[in-house]
Amino acid sequence: MYIYLYIYIYIFIYILYTCKNNNNKHITKNTNETSWEFTWRPEYLYDWMHENAWFPLVCVCIYLVGIVMGPMYMEHREPYVMRKTLAAWNLALSIFSWIGLARTLPATVHNLYTYGFNNYLCMDPENSIGASAAGMWCLFFVLSKPAELFDTFFIVAHKKNLMLLHWYHHVTVLLCTWYSFVTHSPPGLIYSTINYGVHAVMYFYYFLMAIKCKPKWFNPKWITVAQIIQMVIGSVVSMAAFSVVQKEGCWATFENNTGILIMYVSYFFLFLQFFLQRYGYGFKVSAAKTKLANKTE
Repeated sequence: MYIYLYIYIYIFIYILYTCKNNNNKHITKNTNETSWEFTWRPEYLYDWMHENAWFPLVCVCIYLVGIVMGPMYMEHREPYVMRKTLAAWNLALSIFSWIGLARTLPATVHNLYTYGFNNYLCMDPENSIGASAAGMWCLFFVLSKPAELFDTFFIVAHKKNLMLLHWYHHVTVLLCTWYSFVTHSPPGLIYSTINYGVHAVMYFYYFLMAIKCKPKWFNPKWITVAQIIQMVIGSVVSMAAFSVVQKEGCWATFENNTGILIMYVSYFFLFLQFFLQRYGYGFKVSAAKTKLANKTE
């Protein structure tokens, strides 16, 4: 377990170093960018994403069929044991998220400080991020959402309870991020950065659970708290974008902001409900009633 902690301490120091030294000007090469991040121009990939809106819809349709047929297939079968595979999957997503955070956080701070919050919410991401590591990892962020649907496979294969919060979140975030990216939604970098940060910690905790090294000093409720805070920030940013959509030349659109706001608000209530049921007052009352009933029997 300690070697993983050392790795994460190194990654954390690297992020701090990147934030300190990142002088992203969107035109000149950043010294923290690797050569391929600066030279690769994925216009063809962006064009493909823009012209093939059917792809995320097909992914969602296959996913929905899978979450219906999967439990039916597993109903009379023993749960699979894939602890090592699950551990590797969660570790890979955690490392991916840490690198994404290291690439997007400095650009987010720089843009908000340089352009101001309201002005930034109107800017074309192609100009505010452009050909940079941050732009590259925003693209990777969107492309990671179809891959994250695979999370549900482990739940179904292990015959765990598949909650509405889980599959609803995966479906809507895939559709929303894809549409926001191809329509140049200005706040996309902010949303990506926050999500990278939460997922970096969350998936690492899942990795520790998979290898049975869950730290006793860490309460998992703080992951849910972080997710709720993420939804609050996302909702605030989305609502703020409504105040600038009427500006001339503004890239923020009413339709996109409406979809994102509905998504974040629904997430907020679902995560809050989950938090209260698992850690909150309602959970404690149910536990107390159960304990009292056991005593009276």
